[in-house]
Amino acid sequence: MNRIPTSRPSLKRSLVIAAATAATAAAVGAGTYSASAGEVGGHKPGWVKPTIVLEHGAFADASSWNGVIERLRKAGYPVIATPNPLRGPAHDAAYLQSVLNTINGPVVLVGHSYGGTVITHAAAGNENKVKALVYIAAFIPDHGETSLGLSNKYPGSTLGNVVQPTPYTLPDGTTGTDLTIKTDKFRQQFAADVPHDHATLMATTQRPISAAALEEKTTKTAWKTIPSWSLIATQDLNIPPTAQRYMSDRANAHTIETSASHAVSVSRPDTVTRIIEQAARTTTR
Repeated sequence: MNRIPTSRPSLKRSLVIAAATAATAAAVGAGTYSASAGEVGGHKPGWVKPTIVLEHGAFADASSWNGVIERLRKAGYPVIATPNPLRGPAHDAAYLQSVLNTINGPVVLVGHSYGGTVITHAAAGNENKVKALVYIAAFIPDHGETSLGLSNKYPGSTLGNVVQPTPYTLPDGTTGTDLTIKTDKFRQQFAADVPHDHATLMATTQRPISAAALEEKTTKTAWKTIPSWSLIATQDLNIPPTAQRYMSDRANAHTIETSASHAVSVSRPDTVTRIIEQAARTTTR
């Protein structure tokens, strides 16, 4: 794969990244489901529908959840799709925590791609509110790991071939590098199973991520104390499916797999909604 230089001399390695009920395969449409021990069907006594908080990842924005939002709202769930600053896990998690502080009642926290790193930080120490974590083609980092390191752990990502670095300077003179996917390569790389016109809109409105965000070490790991679910996109060219499986297994996540691109929330909103609802049914008031 191609190697992409960053604006920081110490960073010479490749930049390759992005971004429960006992269910059956039929229950998740195109996906296959691996149920973990202890799952129970139906609702618990006193169960109320939690607020679903959706965190997008790199090269996307909150509109990438639109199909999922529509389905969750139709099912009666309150939903918030937060804007992700994409500046770094600690910074972005602090913003997400400020959103969580405004919500009364239980929360299911959902992260796509790099958004998985953010929810892993933001939910730590927040077990009284966040009852479940759902990772959608996402990073599930452990302490000391980076999103970049996890995407490099196994072969399969082609993101290094299509990322466009853009240096920037802040008013205080601090410099950095933002990353986007080249617009003419976006659909093939990120959203190959999304209709062409829609993928073109996604490419045009994609949000850049700071290169430094992908190299910032994880310091909090909420999945060690909060039940987790994971959807693996088997056609993902950003985060290799092998890496997704490794992280999901390590987190003991309730896992499904579906044949989809990295933009699985756009191309498979039914499947994504179902796994979120599976996680939601485990929450209590």
